[in-house]
Amino acid sequence: MFRNRELRHFALLFLLTAALSITAGFLSGPVSGISALLSSTAFGILFFVFTKARYERIAQLSEQIDLVLHNAEHILIAELEEGELSVLQSELIKMTQRIREQNTALQREKERLADSLADIAHQLRTPLTSANLILSLLENEPSRSEKEELLRETKELFSHMDWLLTSLLKLSRLDAGVVEFQNSKIEMGQLVGLASRPLLFSMDLHNITLHMDIPECIFLHCDPVWLSEALRNILKNCMDSIHGNGEICVICRDTSLFTEIKIYDNGPGIPPNDLPFLFDRFYRGRNKKTAGYGIGLALCRTIILRQNGTVTAKNHRQGGAEFVIRFPK
Repeated sequence: MFRNRELRHFALLFLLTAALSITAGFLSGPVSGISALLSSTAFGILFFVFTKARYERIAQLSEQIDLVLHNAEHILIAELEEGELSVLQSELIKMTQRIREQNTALQREKERLADSLADIAHQLRTPLTSANLILSLLENEPSRSEKEELLRETKELFSHMDWLLTSLLKLSRLDAGVVEFQNSKIEMGQLVGLASRPLLFSMDLHNITLHMDIPECIFLHCDPVWLSEALRNILKNCMDSIHGNGEICVICRDTSLFTEIKIYDNGPGIPPNDLPFLFDRFYRGRNKKTAGYGIGLALCRTIILRQNGTVTAKNHRQGGAEFVIRFPK
């Protein structure tokens, strides 16, 4: 306690003051001197006891802080009476809870990162294995037609890997919170056109018809580049599910509560067991023959949620998959 320099100075000043008071009292008379001596002694004892108790409480709080810094699992802080130490205790409890929550969140992020790295390695291993197999086949000097087919498959594999890495990079940037979404006003028809334009040639090649029912003068405040990316992933998912000779419909409507974009196809639909996990990262469904890497819809949901929207999936009443995107007013 007396290691505190300010307390030592106060104790010295108190002793000097008490000595002067006692001396002045005895000079006035024995009774006054004894009275000053008893008063000074009583005040000194009370101050010492009170200060010692406060230092003990502060020491307890210091021990608790030390336990927090060393990641103790169970920290019990005794209840204190009203006063500044009670305020300090309350702030310490808040700090402890905040540190625990942050540690829990960091641990979850570490586990999620480890799982993501394992999933990424698994996703990249498949096309790399196929590419290595093709290269070994090319070493056997196949015929011209076989060589062209193998080279075409290799280009597709590297194209898929490029798309996978690009999507994973976008997801990583979104997870890290380094993406700043723009807030621009765009007409819904222009937004859907921006999303579907890169897919029109592939739709025409696979005999897929795109129907759009988008009333004029429906506007949305969003980041057109990122949101068109999300819509494009849904349209691509519908294309992959149809496999050709089908239809995709895009319907937009505007209400007093929300702006809605509905996209559905006439394909086989989504297996009921896959619906709860459809937007999970790296989920490809229970059907092992399902195309894709389970990245597109996960990226789609992340983009929409970051722009205060919602996206749900279900089976259309007439068959096929149906995706509903809503942005509240």
